Amino acid sequence: GYKFFSIVISGNGPSGICLSYLLSGYTPYFKRHSVHPHPILQRKLEEAPDVSILDQDLEYLSEGLEGRSHSPVALLFDTLQRPDTDFGGTAESVLTWWQEPDRAIPHLVLGRNAPGGAWHSIEGSMITLSRGEWMGLPDLPFKEWLKQKRRGLRNNRATAEDIAQYYQHYVMKKGLQKNFRCGTVVTSVRKVSAESISHHAQKDLQEDGDSLWDSNEQSAEVFQVDGFFKTGEGDKEPFSIYAENVVLATGTYDNPTWLGVKGENLSYVHHQLSALEEAVKNNSVGIMSDPVLIVGAGLTAADAILFAHHCNIPVIHVFRRRVSDPGLIFNQLPKMMYPEYHKVHQMMKEQTAACAGSYERYISLPEHHVLSFGKDKKCIFQDKNGCQKAYKISMALVLTGSNPNLSFLPNDGIDLAMDSEQPVNPKRNPIDVDLFTYECTQEKGLYALGPLAGDNFVRFVQGGALAVASSLLKKANKNPP
Repeated sequence: GYKFFSIVISGNGPSGICLSYLLSGYTPYFKRHSVHPHPILQRKLEEAPDVSILDQDLEYLSEGLEGRSHSPVALLFDTLQRPDTDFGGTAESVLTWWQEPDRAIPHLVLGRNAPGGAWHSIEGSMITLSRGEWMGLPDLPFKEWLKQKRRGLRNNRATAEDIAQYYQHYVMKKGLQKNFRCGTVVTSVRKVSAESISHHAQKDLQEDGDSLWDSNEQSAEVFQVDGFFKTGEGDKEPFSIYAENVVLATGTYDNPTWLGVKGENLSYVHHQLSALEEAVKNNSVGIMSDPVLIVGAGLTAADAILFAHHCNIPVIHVFRRRVSDPGLIFNQLPKMMYPEYHKVHQMMKEQTAACAGSYERYISLPEHHVLSFGKDKKCIFQDKNGCQKAYKISMALVLTGSNPNLSFLPNDGIDLAMDSEQPVNPKRNPIDVDLFTYECTQEKGLYALGPLAGDNFVRFVQGGALAVASSLLKKANKNPP
């Protein structure tokens, strides 16, 4: 049958969970007598202590805030929850949360995995880059949850498995599970005119008193969301739902980037770290094998190098940037907090092919790129001067980032991007959204959150959820004046 919702959220990672929380009647207020270290913000918060943050002018509140995100609302929500965290402080949140059931808006969150999104696909023992407390969602500190598990944080950092479990626990603890449908895959989101919907559907629509639909100014266009959900028996059952607003929160973990060179489709060339873990498990690579080639200079490549190093597997590491390039993530991480990544960076510097150093099981080739992969497992590289080298390898891991899969949108969502000639990319070409509502500038009623909108850290995706919730509550007239 047809189902109608005022809001459908596609993606059940941290962005989707946080938005569901804010749409379920949980409402943030400034906590009386608390003091925020930012005096101007403190003064603004004291102006209207009885008005929820969701109902205040987010642009006014976030004006003048600075930090590690380009989104003013992300900085605002972050600093309200963790006032001085960038200076190593542990000041308490200046927010207090009230459950106001009459402000809840019925909504549906669709996701492939259990709540937590891609955190369930990441190797469980991997230590995350962000400090544990930055992974937390509103009003349930991550540290307190870990304490209940009787486990401390190593260097204040948590494993991917901890985080996946925390997100699942959060959904249960806050009573959000009724909004979640897991095991669903969205195959299409299209705008359709309300007239074109079949007559039966129209009737359901009128009877569905719960939604925003029965207002006099019924929207002329709605979104049709199609997909399927996987049953326990492994069958795919199709569904079709209509929504007035759709929120894209599908993240970016889906499609690893390819280099686009000859031989990249050969069976020994992989695009996921898990391939190396598999190969070690079934002994197809080991101490005596030809080196493993690792391409890329981000954190996933670093994790692969650490893993290979731990297993005594020889590595050739190829990347395009200079080792001193300020854009290189290693040059932005504080040494103290990330000793293991600092070690990889040192190896990259000291063990170039020109001067192999103490870890002879690792060679770095900075400012090189791959030209081709041969059937005989010979790989050809070229340096910045055009000189070529060939190495025999046992397997290759191309770990140069990933792109979102937006195949369910018309034209792969390209029309929604900042540059509408290029595919959506979280770092280079995010979806173009309004800074204070996160609504797509090109498509009213469609919102984008998290990496799709350029917010790449869990810590900063929550402000986007605040902006979307504030906008949707205004549309539903659930914001008191």
